[in-house]
Amino acid sequence: MKCFVGLDVSSTKLDVCIMLSDTTTPFTASLPNDLVGAQEIKKQILELNDTYSFERIVIGMEATSLYSFHPAMFFHEDSDLKALMVEVMVEQPNKIKKYREAFEESKNDTIDAFYIADYFRAERFSPAFLKEEKYLALQHLTRTRLQLIEQLTRTKQHFIENIYYKCNTLSTEIKNESLTTSLWSSTIISLMTEDYTLDELATFPLNDLADFIQKLGRGRFKAPEKLAKAIQSAVRGSYRLPKLQQDSINVILGLLAREIRNLEKLIKDIDKAIEDMVEVIPEYQCLTSVPGVGKVYAAGIIAEIGQIDRFKDHPQVAKYAGLNWKQNQSGNTNSQNTELVKRGNRYLRYYLVEAANSVRRHDSEYQTFYKKKYHEVPKHQHKRAIVLTARKLVRLVDALLRNRQLYAPPRRLMEDR
Repeated sequence: MKCFVGLDVSSTKLDVCIMLSDTTTPFTASLPNDLVGAQEIKKQILELNDTYSFERIVIGMEATSLYSFHPAMFFHEDSDLKALMVEVMVEQPNKIKKYREAFEESKNDTIDAFYIADYFRAERFSPAFLKEEKYLALQHLTRTRLQLIEQLTRTKQHFIENIYYKCNTLSTEIKNESLTTSLWSSTIISLMTEDYTLDELATFPLNDLADFIQKLGRGRFKAPEKLAKAIQSAVRGSYRLPKLQQDSINVILGLLAREIRNLEKLIKDIDKAIEDMVEVIPEYQCLTSVPGVGKVYAAGIIAEIGQIDRFKDHPQVAKYAGLNWKQNQSGNTNSQNTELVKRGNRYLRYYLVEAANSVRRHDSEYQTFYKKKYHEVPKHQHKRAIVLTARKLVRLVDALLRNRQLYAPPRRLMEDR
């Protein structure tokens, strides 16, 4: 006899259905999502095991991020349940949803718990082992870092939108001068949020404005005169706002500039915390041995993968990250125009793509591969090429972590050097 425990988890409730392999349900209940509720479920499992002596016990639930974390870890770490070799599985919600919809149109928490238990009873799921504490601790940092990066991106976009109100030709003039300065660089932010009006910037002598820009940029600009010229051309060619509207834009730009600086500082702080914590996981050295992969990217990859033995091979890792493509085949026709799947671990996908983008700048093999994929299509060249490069990197990451070895460039590349 086997036992399958289905848990429908919410912020306050644990709806539970204990189902045996003969589909009988000796226990169903709605319990609080706290220590008391989890202990009651444990008690029921142990009592039923005394009666039936189960050959297998599976506790399954949907991945509901924050809400499923505590119950999953409680059942996974409990010493009495460990003695019974209890398996704790966390499955993708969309898979269980499709399974339930095949049998039942109605939806409520009790029905959901029943079909979660029945889904695991059918044993069509892939094992999803919970990670060790060190990976989870690192994951809190690396995921928060990505959230800060996304917040910074949104803030920069809002800053650019409001810069357009104030000086609508600025981005065009910077591009015309072939400058690499971005609109959210600290120098541009300072110029657009200082006490100078556009008319005052327009009347600055060019050399004085170039000196002022170099001072703001702490001497980092190679051609401050070109940037000064682009800014003055933009200022003179842009529309002027009424004073009241100009004042409101200035307030917004000042607030957004402050938020950009604060977020950039927070990201630096969390990068330092990640670099310190990743050192408790020795395998990070396997990934940082790859040119272009620093501690932060290595930490983001390791935190999401956890124990590499969870995965059978590198295609499974790629699928978990969402770096795989839909198959479109019918009869003898196999479509070559396929889309990237829209599922997968977005955090792992982000760190793999960012790492690949860095590696291709440092490693000639990856650079060649990227360029080849870049020139294969006329549209979305960088996006396609970098995703394919990330997929290539997955194979390397899998091999290094699985074999616990450092990266060694192919012999032919070493000979080229």
